[in-house]
Formats: sequence, structure tokens, C-alpha cells
Amino acid sequence: MARTQKDYLADLLAEEAAAEAANEAAAPHAPTAAPAVDPEPPARLARTRGTTLLGRESALARVASGEVRQVTQLLLDPARVRIWPGNARVYADLTEENARELIDSIVAENGQKVPAVVRRIEGDPDHDFEVIAGTRRHFAVSWLRAHSYPDMHFVAQVAQLDDEAAFRLADLENRARKDVSDLERARNYAEALRTHYGNHLTRMAERLKLSKGWLSKVIKVAGIPDAVIAAFASTADVQLKPAYPLAQALDDKAAAKAILAEARQIAREQGERRARGAASIGSGDVLRRLLAAPAGPQVPETLFSWAMPGGRTALSVLSANRQGVTLRLHAGAGADHDHLVTAFREALDQLEREGRGLQR
Repeated sequence: MARTQKDYLADLLAEEAAAEAANEAAAPHAPTAAPAVDPEPPARLARTRGTTLLGRESALARVASGEVRQVTQLLLDPARVRIWPGNARVYADLTEENARELIDSIVAENGQKVPAVVRRIEGDPDHDFEVIAGTRRHFAVSWLRAHSYPDMHFVAQVAQLDDEAAFRLADLENRARKDVSDLERARNYAEALRTHYGNHLTRMAERLKLSKGWLSKVIKVAGIPDAVIAAFASTADVQLKPAYPLAQALDDKAAAKAILAEARQIAREQGERRARGAASIGSGDVLRRLLAAPAGPQVPETLFSWAMPGGRTALSVLSANRQGVTLRLHAGAGADHDHLVTAFREALDQLEREGRGLQR
């Protein structure tokens, strides 16, 4: 495996340091009280210097040929570095809590060890670079500088990239990141399809080395409206595979209207739960409710009902099986205890006649 520029230049500098140390040890010393030391034979000194020069020429030739690429690595003030909008990660969603592990790692290692990738920008008086890959590292260093580590630097390598190449580089890094949600990635792909690939899905799939079918599904999920996404407790709950049928269902205008109405109702319920500190509605339940919305409210089959003289139902039998009978007592019907006892007896008698009684 070819060595990186950093490793190669480190080795080269080590060779030069060793050669200079050897030359220094071999050179005559200034007169002192100690016995004089004979200098190293000229032939050996020439060979040492020749080896160093050859090594340096070889290194320069390798750089010129492209075998070793020169990489500029800088220590930057993160305040002078902006976030490239083409990255999948939503910077505003980063918090101390979800970046805590990275923050602790940077502190423990006395600085950022894995450099980010940035590119130079012009025309922005407030920034000199923008982050292509390394958004979380930028956030972590920025947070540390604001919290007791003012001298912490943002370590970055400078690359020359056009927007399409920058997108592919950022995508390669983010594919291995579990903390980039499916929805973030899907919307990033949808934007890139328009911006970098002229809405040519085949071309984009080829450039990213992805299945065209899979990419098509990703783009489909990216089209789910924000009003529907708001029904989920978090955007991280919107997973590609279960969300794809929802995206398909939204293609039907009538179904989409029902789904949007249900999404607003679920979003209200989620807000109420958050306000009182209760658990949120799980993504599975949210999806089931949204997908069932086009069929309308599901009214359970009633096996028996008993109504007051005014016509309002006071008691209904919802189910009857080997495990028991399920009853519903309806509020607001005007029934007192005697009415309900009568209704209960009539319900049991009816179930017995139909062979669904408790004695079977």
C-alpha cells in the first residue's frame, strides 16, 4: 500500500535529520582542552551528502510525477470556516449532547487528530474556508473554544474541489456515519440530483456507484412534505424502507389530503406529550396511522347495542370470543344504573341465543 504524503515526508525529514547529525558529528570541533578528533574521511562525507541529495531529488520527483500528492494541513479558527450547504448533515441539529463523545475524545487526545477537509472561498469577508467533510468536528472544536478551550484549533486539509466532487467526497464520508439520518441523506441526494446532475438519475447513480433503483427510492422519500414529517417525534425516525410506502401513498391526491390531516393531528398529540413529559408516539404507530388515514376512521363492528328511549346508545357489545365479552358503556346517553343493568342482561341473553354466550 502506498504511503501517504504525511508518512512519506516524515520519513524523508527523519533521513535528513540523521544525515545532518552524522555530518555534524563528523565535522572538526573548535579548539578546546580536550584531545583533537580527526574529521571523517572526505570520501565518506561525500557519500553521506550524496545519499541525502539523491533522497531529496527522488522525493521531489515523486511529488512532481503525482505519485505523492502534496496536502496542505492547517490549524484554523473555526469561526473563520463556514459549513458547505451541500453536506447532508444538518448543522443546526448538532448539540453538545449528540456530539459529546467526539468532544470528550478531542479533549482526551489534546486536540483534533483526524483532519477535516475544507476548500478556500472568496468573496466572503467573514470566512476563509468552508467545510466539505468534518461538520461534527467543526461543531465540537467550536463548542470547546466557547467552553474553556479558547486555543483549540480546527485541523483541516485544504482540497481543490468543484461542487460535484465536493458532494461525492462528503457523501463517501457520510455513508459510514450512522448519525446521519435517512431523511437527511435522502434530501441531500435530491438536492444534488437537481444541482449537480441535471435531474439525470442514471448519471448520478453511476457517479456515486449506487443502484439506480435504490437511489430512486431515496429520492422518493425525500419528497415527503415537512407537514407529514412533523408527525414523527424526530426526523431520525423516518427510515427509508418503512417510509417508502408512505411516499408512494402521497402520490394519490385524495389519499394525500387524508394523510396530511392525520399528520397534523398526530403532530398535535406529539406536542402535548412533550409538554407533559410523556413518551412520544413511536414511528411504527405513526406510520400505521398515516397509511390507514385514506380509508377513514375504522368503526368497530357492533354485535349488540342497547339504546335509551331517546335513541342514544347506552351499551354496546364490541366482541365476544372464548376469552370473554367486550362491552362499551356510552357516556351522555342519560342511562342510570338500573338502565345499564337491564341493558347488560339483554346483551347476555342475545349472545346466548346466538351461541356466543359466556357458557360456551
